[in-house]
Amino acid sequence: MDSIWIKGGNPLKGEIPISGAKNAALTLMPCALLTEEKVTLANLPRLADVDTFSHLLNQLGVSTSVAGVKKGQIGRRMTLQANDIASTVAPYDMVRKMRASVLVLGPMLARMGEATVSLPGGCAIGDRPIDLHLKALECMGAEIELTAGYVKASAPKGRLAGGDFSFPVVSVGATENALMAAVLAKGKTQLFNAAREPEIVDLCEMLVAMGAEIGGIGSNVLTVEGQAELHGCEHTVGPDHIEVGSFMALAGVTGGELRITGTLPGDLRMIRLVFDQLGLFSELDGDDVLVPGEQQLIIKRDAGEYKSKIQDGPWPAFPADLTSIAVALATQCAGSVLIHEWMFENRLVFTDKLISMGADIVLCDPHRAIVTGPARLRGERLSSPDIRAGMSMLIAALSATGESVIQNVREIDRGYENIDVRLRNLGARIQRIAAEDQTPAMHT
Repeated sequence: MDSIWIKGGNPLKGEIPISGAKNAALTLMPCALLTEEKVTLANLPRLADVDTFSHLLNQLGVSTSVAGVKKGQIGRRMTLQANDIASTVAPYDMVRKMRASVLVLGPMLARMGEATVSLPGGCAIGDRPIDLHLKALECMGAEIELTAGYVKASAPKGRLAGGDFSFPVVSVGATENALMAAVLAKGKTQLFNAAREPEIVDLCEMLVAMGAEIGGIGSNVLTVEGQAELHGCEHTVGPDHIEVGSFMALAGVTGGELRITGTLPGDLRMIRLVFDQLGLFSELDGDDVLVPGEQQLIIKRDAGEYKSKIQDGPWPAFPADLTSIAVALATQCAGSVLIHEWMFENRLVFTDKLISMGADIVLCDPHRAIVTGPARLRGERLSSPDIRAGMSMLIAALSATGESVIQNVREIDRGYENIDVRLRNLGARIQRIAAEDQTPAMHT
């Protein structure tokens, strides 16, 4: 697999536009299964996971076409059409590659009355069962059978019926599957304690554009009036707030000055608040985020001089996908902070990679780590276990002394579009190394 070569020490400076949100894109693409008409998505990020999902949809009979994109531009425009669904089976060889593949279950069941989907794979960040997906569908009348690693779902009368479901814990994926099923179910569906993440709002807005009736958008109680059919639409994928946070951290650890353009400031409140707690100041200029250069990153202690603490959680709390990024940022901040990742038990396991670079991190248990900084990091050869851990390593490498190589860069490519090119344009000394060539010629 390809690797990335980095020589740290250069401050990142300049302007960078934000890509369409990965998590939203993977939620919006399966909406094509809900109608025979064309669905067009603009600002779709060019990511490995988007390509994987496109291949899965192709196997189900969804045609996809991509409009030409000028060299150097981010994003693309994709048209999808499911006028002839060829199969209702999502096979293991596709679904195992990423967890989001399970999102074909709800829309395919709603439209076709049946669906068979392999149990999903994805990032190795912890155990993520799909029980809530299945229970939400059962409340709409679905009959579920688990056999040989597959979920077999059917609607007894060929169509789901509206029902009420309360999520015992907030689940983004289960909310998404339930929403896509409910829009074609007969009658009213109410979802209580539903997820409220930006990708959920994006999904609701697209479904409404397709003819769905959804009340309570942006709240944790969603009411859906099922329709007999939906129609096609054009929809623009919203900006990726996780990418915004990642670039803010990159600017902070390198002492760089960045203007991050095309954001949704309302999605960034908690991110900016938590990063300010770590000493990284930012300001808004319309839809742009400005990160001043040469900041003195000093962790603010909690009231009463208690150790500072960062904890992720369901929206609008600090996003779990930025926990790894916060760890890397904290290694370059003066002071000590407890980072509590309560959602996924394997998310913080990657910290041993940063420790090998010289980071002062104590992993208290699978969910908690104490980070003390600033640490003088040194270049190291690393391998990325998941998307966000890979970006955390990249952040550390750009702030380190010497050279680093990050292997298994495909994990980073799953979530960050053309990351090496975009960072090089900001002044980073970084280059992709093809699998067959492990001796890069660097641009100095």
